[in-house]
Parts: sequence; C-alpha cells; structure tokens
Amino acid sequence: MKSLSMLAFDLGASNGRALLGRFDGNRLTVEELYRFANEPVCVVGSLYWDILRLYHEVQQGIRAAFGKTRQLDCLGIDSWGVDYGLLDRKGRLLGNPYHYRDNRTVLGEERAFSKVSKRDIYSKTGISFEKFNTMFQLVAEKECGESLERAKSLLFISDLLGYFLTGEINTDSTMASTSQLVDVQTRMWSRELLALLGIPERIFPGIVAPGTMKGRISPLVEDSRAVGLPVVTVAGHDTASALAAVPVIVSAGGIGGTNAAFLSSGTWSLMGVEVDEPIINEKTFALNYSNEKTLGGYTLLRNIVGGWLIQGCKQQWEEEDGRGLSYEEIALAAQEATPFLAFVDPNGAMFYSPGAMPAKIVAYCRETGQAVPDTRGAIARSIYESLAMTYRKSFLEIEAILGRTLDTLYIIGGGANNAMLNQFTANALGRPVVCGPVEATAIGNLLTQALALGELRGLGQLREVVCRSFVSTTYLPKDIGHWEEQYHRFTSLLESAKGE
Repeated sequence: MKSLSMLAFDLGASNGRALLGRFDGNRLTVEELYRFANEPVCVVGSLYWDILRLYHEVQQGIRAAFGKTRQLDCLGIDSWGVDYGLLDRKGRLLGNPYHYRDNRTVLGEERAFSKVSKRDIYSKTGISFEKFNTMFQLVAEKECGESLERAKSLLFISDLLGYFLTGEINTDSTMASTSQLVDVQTRMWSRELLALLGIPERIFPGIVAPGTMKGRISPLVEDSRAVGLPVVTVAGHDTASALAAVPVIVSAGGIGGTNAAFLSSGTWSLMGVEVDEPIINEKTFALNYSNEKTLGGYTLLRNIVGGWLIQGCKQQWEEEDGRGLSYEEIALAAQEATPFLAFVDPNGAMFYSPGAMPAKIVAYCRETGQAVPDTRGAIARSIYESLAMTYRKSFLEIEAILGRTLDTLYIIGGGANNAMLNQFTANALGRPVVCGPVEATAIGNLLTQALALGELRGLGQLREVVCRSFVSTTYLPKDIGHWEEQYHRFTSLLESAKGE
C-alpha cells in the first residue's frame, strides 16, 4: 500500500485541533499542527457557539497542514454531539448554533414530556435523558421562535463544518444517535417521535455510515491547494471516534465479547462498554444509560461530568492570580492535601453552569455537613476523589446490567494523562486501569479515513494498528480496603443529598 497523509480536526467543548496523521500500512504517527480556543459567546442572555470562527480555524488548520506536507490524501472532522446549526432553503446558515448549556433546554424538557412519556421516548431511542439533548433543544426552538419553520436542513457541528467545505448535506450514524431522535429498530429518524413533538421531518438529512466519502472541498475555500481534497465522513461524534481507538482486539464473538469497560475522559467523562446491539430494559431506563452508535456496533454508556469541575476551578484561579496555571500545579497541590476530606456529586445540578466553581464546591460540602476544603489543593483533591468514586459507581452499574464481572477499565482521551486521577480510579475500582492513547479521538478519526480509502478492513484491523502504534500505561489498584470503606461513605452522601 501507499503511505497516507491525512488530516483530522478534533473539536472539543473547550478547544479544537488539527492533527496530521501518517500511516505506512503498519503504524500510524500523529502530530498536532494547530490548536485553537473554542469559547462560547453570550449574547442577550443566550449562549452560542461561534461557528464562523471555528470554520475560519479549520481553514487555518488546512493551511498549516499544507505548510507541513505537500500531499494530503483526505481529511475528517469530529466534534461534540447534540448541538446543531440550521440552514435555510438556499443553504444559508440561519444563525449561530446554540450551546448545549443554554438555559432554553429547561423549557424543552417540560414541553417534550407533556407530549410524550419518558418511557416511550427511551423505548424508541435507547438514549439517556440529558437536559442538553437535541430533542429538547428542538422542542425549545419550536416554542421560542420561527427558525424551524424557515429551516430546510439541520446539521450537527461536524457535519456543518463539512458542509461549509464541500456543500454536501448529510450526517453520520454516530452523530445522529446522540440526538435522541433516531429509532433503534429502523436506525433512521423516528417519524413517530418527530410527529408527536411537532418537529418537521424535512430538516433531517440522510444518515450515512462512518468510513464513507462525504465529498470534495469546493473552490470557495481560502487555500486553493485544498480544492478537490476528499473529505471523509468519520465517526463524527468524538466519543465514537475515540472508542474506535481503544487498544482492545475485537474477539471472534464480536465487540460485545470484550470483557472490559472504557472511559473517554475529557470535559465530559463517558463510561461504558461495547455491545453488538442496544440494551434497552427496565434497568437501563432506571439508571439512565445510553445506547449510542459506534463504528463497530453500539456503546452502552453513562454521561458523567468529568474535567469540567477542574477546568472551572482552574479558570477561576487563573483570573484571581492574573497568570496561567497548569494542571500539573493543581495535581501537585492536590497530592499534598488531606485524603478524603470531602466528596461532591460531579453530576450535581449546581455544577452544570459555568462560573464560580471553587465556591460551588465549598458550598456543596458545607450544605452536606462535611468538612469544608479551604485550599486549592483540598478542593482539587475532593474533585479527583469524587470522580474516581463516581467512575466506580458507573462501573458497578454496568456490571449489574450485563450480569457479569468486567476485568479492566481502559481510559482514553486527555484524562489518560492525569496520573493522580487514574491511580485513584484503579484504587476505587479494585481493577487494573489501562490508560492511552491520549489522542484516541484523533487516532480513531484518522484510521477511519484509512478505512474509507480502502487501506484497512474493519474495526479489528484498525485496532491492531492502534496496538502497534501507541504505548499504554497500566495502573494497578492500591489500598483497596480503605477505598472500599470510603466508597460506602460516598454513596451514603449521595443518597442523603438525593433524599433532601
């Protein structure tokens, strides 16, 4: 085979990156070329994404790639899920996409549940209930304005940027599944659910599989060298791209036979397990687990607030100090703090909105009758220990759903670099934790491009390349008895808070 040079754009909730991948048929190397901030903009009380700035940054990333190599074979874009932009009948953007933390989703939840029951929605879609789901956003959109009446097409963020480059309108199956509007039986948009909610079916594009060609870059882009460059539909949802790069070899029985769980660790932490078909029953409904489409099947997963709490504290502390603050400095301070001083519920409603995060942590501890962390290190340690306990809780829930014991947790994404949190997680679980690759999302993106070009055949070969190309770090559990004791304290605290 020929050597491939591919460009991946990975857009997260706080930043975006352009990464160059080189694949020689045996190993993949990844190099970050360009990084840019992705900051929401608040206008007249509403929170938006600056999508045109993001498109500008994508073009800068393309320019950076051609500055590094003379030949690019293709590119692919992944992003966070659920958020979208609307196009009118002439293909023009109707407005900046709303941010998933915008408060309009509260109205969307109320209106949606007045029309369809939670149980019916879950049985049709298999998707967990999160206030930011596309379904709730669209119900709110219908209630608050005329955008849906004027819209011809809805495109999720990765698809919208792909449209800006190519003019092609479609969405991949992984991104569509985050919407809570896809029927798990037909794997198409749920006509019945859309009708009940009063959302026009016409706005939803065709659903295509990851690893297919989207189109070619049009002559309207800034850099003429990019014209005609193939754009691949990758697993557009960043979690699905990351999961493709988990270094677990697919067994002969399919992905559902793998006896390991995964944790995609970033601003959000998503813990789950791969399954061949969706699992929709009373237990998954009660525990609010999602069945999202992946490159090779489905993932049964739970959304957990992850690095968001530490990111919020870091931002506040930087503003107070008037200087940058590294995560390593925060981890060092946490290492020196008293263990198990206090716990928080990372998924607590008070932590959802941005701003004043350290004060929110302190307030939660005071209101729940715990010792109050009075230093930055103590606050950070409380967050890390609470995350590890939350990961254990979800891990045990997944085992209960599957009816079997899992032996390993694989951590991928930026959180794979957090040695303290990863050791805490191994301690809390009492199981080995294998961390890496850190660039899992970009790796999954790049190797799906290689699939589209016919240089790889299926998820099994893709993961074999991951295992050959990247090194993982394993954390073995320590002090299990002490962590077991503290876990019961943590769960009791959650039960007490829930009861109040």
